[in-house]
Amino acid sequence: MSQTNTKALSFFQRIPHAITMLFGIIVLVTILTYLLPAGSYERVLVDGRSTVVPNSYRTISSTPVGVLDMFKAIPLGFKAAVEIIFIVLSGGIMFGFMEKSKAVENAVGTLVKKLGLEKKHMIIVIMTFIYGILGVAVGYENNIAMVPIAAVLSLALGGDLILAAGISVGAMTIGFGLSPINPYTVGTGHKIAELPMFSGALLRSTLCFLALSIMAYHNVRYFKKITLNPNKSLGQGLDISNLALSKPLQDYGLSRQNWMVISIFVMGLLVVLYGVFNLGWYINELSAIFLMVAFLSGLVSRMSATTMSETVLKSVGLAAPGAFMVGFATSIKVLMEMGNIGDTISHQLSVALQGLPLYASAICMSISQTMINFFIPSGSGQALATLPVMLPLGESLGLTRQITILAFQIGDGISNLVNPTLGGLIAMLSMCRVPIDRWIRFIFPALISLLCIAILGLVVAVAINYS
Repeated sequence: MSQTNTKALSFFQRIPHAITMLFGIIVLVTILTYLLPAGSYERVLVDGRSTVVPNSYRTISSTPVGVLDMFKAIPLGFKAAVEIIFIVLSGGIMFGFMEKSKAVENAVGTLVKKLGLEKKHMIIVIMTFIYGILGVAVGYENNIAMVPIAAVLSLALGGDLILAAGISVGAMTIGFGLSPINPYTVGTGHKIAELPMFSGALLRSTLCFLALSIMAYHNVRYFKKITLNPNKSLGQGLDISNLALSKPLQDYGLSRQNWMVISIFVMGLLVVLYGVFNLGWYINELSAIFLMVAFLSGLVSRMSATTMSETVLKSVGLAAPGAFMVGFATSIKVLMEMGNIGDTISHQLSVALQGLPLYASAICMSISQTMINFFIPSGSGQALATLPVMLPLGESLGLTRQITILAFQIGDGISNLVNPTLGGLIAMLSMCRVPIDRWIRFIFPALISLLCIAILGLVVAVAINYS
């Protein structure tokens, strides 16, 4: 019997815990600093941003990372990721105050009561696309405050926290990663390639829509599976305290205080959107707005100073594991910089692409960007580091600049679904209390379908000489 169970666990259930997984990558990168030569591209400032100079790669003196420095990279990773770490905490505090006021629970309960549980599959599809559109149009970390709402909604429908992550994190990651108007990947790429900004939007929009449709189907399919057999839920044992509805649906309604809290939250989001698109706001400004929304929610809910203080500490306690994971993951980037092997990996992958057939070169270029993404998880950072090299290489292989940028976007965007070094992914998963090892088990089947659609998109792009 034990042998049968061991076989049943096979691949997915043997995925290690997130901490184990990340520490394994830390050790691997440390070893690579001894095996790979250190190297560097020359860089120049273009509009205030450091951009790689093509054909400028050169080897430099090796800088292997010792055991002390390997562990030193961990606190340095926390230092480098402090802004994202704090937005996880501030987002958790904001949601903690909204949860304490019962505004979120009452709003979700009222919504489900109005729509009816018989339309729950439609609700899952609609919410998947809504979160996907947020990723397309608003950004990634900018939407972190929306994730816990999906958790309450999923539990209200009879789902679990894994489904909540699929509806919110999965959809936003796909929407942002394959957005036809992504300023960090497509925008930066088009600027480097000297193409019209966000050109070729039809193919990208079609690909994004198909990918979100796959995510919606995967969410509904998972929901049906756990409804028929709750033992198949990947969310068993996860903490759902303060997220599940506490009374029957027919008893839900919105009080005047609830409406005030919701109004403050919506106004906060509008201020965030205005600041991001018009004032150049980023993580720190968003954290400040989240804290302001939390404070105002406490005031209109007439919480005492003691209650507000206790709510802050309780919320920080719930958000702390996710915040820790962000800093822990960022230490991998620090190790790459210590060992000076990031440029070496990019250079070696670009060399490996030379001499491939036309269709294979487009697909392999996307695969190479996927591999690089695990070491350079920043979309704009990866674009600035690799596209100056990949664009001329693509042209020498017979690929248009638009195809090269599409291959880069696909390699970066889809792999973000399972990238343990991406701070934003870890942060948002933590907001719905889902560890990345369980997330990978959930998302992997959808990831295979997404990769097939992406490869088909690249084949079509090459066939029509996408430009």
